[in-house]
Formats: sequence, C-alpha cells, structure tokens
Amino acid sequence: MTDDQLTVGQAAQRLGVTVRTLHHWDAEGLARPSARSAAGYRLYTQADLDRLERVVVYRELGLGLNAICGLLDDPDMDAVEALHEQSAQTEERIHRLQQLQESLRNMIEAHERGPLLSSERQKEVLGEGWNPDWPAQARARWGDTAQWRQYAERAAARTPDKWAELTRHTEKLEDDFVRAVHDGAVPGDVQANELVERHRKLFSRYFPLTRQMQVCLGRVYESDPAFAAHYDALHPGLAMWLREAINESARLHGIDPDTASWE
Repeated sequence: MTDDQLTVGQAAQRLGVTVRTLHHWDAEGLARPSARSAAGYRLYTQADLDRLERVVVYRELGLGLNAICGLLDDPDMDAVEALHEQSAQTEERIHRLQQLQESLRNMIEAHERGPLLSSERQKEVLGEGWNPDWPAQARARWGDTAQWRQYAERAAARTPDKWAELTRHTEKLEDDFVRAVHDGAVPGDVQANELVERHRKLFSRYFPLTRQMQVCLGRVYESDPAFAAHYDALHPGLAMWLREAINESARLHGIDPDTASWE
C-alpha cells in the first residue's frame, strides 16, 4: 500500500460518502478499487479517486448512475447535452418545489385565519354584511376540530372568484329562506325541508356537514347573538324558524334533535 492508495473507509471519509455507497458503486461497476494491499485488501488509487470525485459531483447534480456511467465511459455520449438536460429537469423540480412552498404557505395562513383575503377584500368579495373578525372567532371556537382543518384546506385553494360564487349561493339561499317565511312555509313542510337540504349541501362546500352537525349549527344560529342578529335582520324570527326547520328535517331522517351531537 502506497501513500496515494486508500482503503474503502479512507476513501469514503475523504469523499464524504458512506462505505456502503462505495460498495454499491463498486457492485454497479461505476467505480471500483483497482489495487490490492499485500494482505489482499482492495485499495483505491489516485486515478480511482479522481473517477470517484467525478461520480460524487454528478450525483450531487442529480444524475442517475446509468447516466453517470455513460458520461464517464461512453465516448459517444455528449456531456454538455446531458448536463443541459439535467439542468432543465432541475429547473422543473425547482418550479414544482416553489409551487409546493406557496401551497404550504397558503395552507398555514388558511389554518391561522381562514379566507386568504385582506379585510377589505373580504368585504368586497363576501359582501358588506361580512365581518372579517368572524374567521378568527371561528378558529378560536373550532380551531382544534377536524372540520376547521378541512375548512382551512379548502380555503387555501379557493380563489376570490370561488369565494364570490359561494357568497352568491349563500345570499340566494337566505333570500329563499325569507321568501319561504313570507309565503307561510312552516318547519317540516316540503318547502322548508328542501331549503334545509340546500343549506346542508351548500355548507358542505366548507367541510362535510352531517345532518347531526347541521342540527348543532341550527342551535348556534338561534343561541349565538351574532348569528341570531344576522338572520333576524333578514326577517324577524328567522333564526328560530331556521333552527326549527333543521330539527324537523332531522326528525324526518330518524335523528332526534335533542340528542344530536357534532359528528
């Protein structure tokens, strides 16, 4: 063994790779030790190390072992072309990672505050009756639930146009609630039941809403001062009517409103 010959362990330490990696490259025929010690141990010569250093560089650039082998051993292989191709692939990966990073930032922000819109934009998109403080209040109340996580995940991907569309559907449903009360609809009749089902399906665009959970929401609509004020401003007594309509619809589906839970 001479000074310019290294054992597998010494070579691995110098190159910053593992012994297992060198054994793998040896088995693949990519870089093999070409000398032996007096005791029969395989040793890497300087030429072997030079080849290994090139392998390490190409691996760090993201090339596969077959491509590296071709660059090192195939005289017909165009190294510049191969590196250009790898560069293009790297740029594409960077672009995908940047998109992923942006999605992650959006997801984090949505979990923290709901709609990814400024307070001014929320009023513009969600209507003048919208209170930008509501998402924070909702997070404080339900932030540890699976439903809030589902709401946040959907909010992260929802564009202002999609929010505006959802707002239009909500306003149309509320108008139909008011019209139904004016027309004399009572909780439990066909018209009221159809409106309750529309409400459940519309709300399920935020997170999956079961009928039991809808009953719980109905209680909140009547008992929570902010919700009650919102619905009663549309029509006096609408909050109570909506809660009773949800309860009657639940009974129609075999659910006891008095024992319904958030599940």
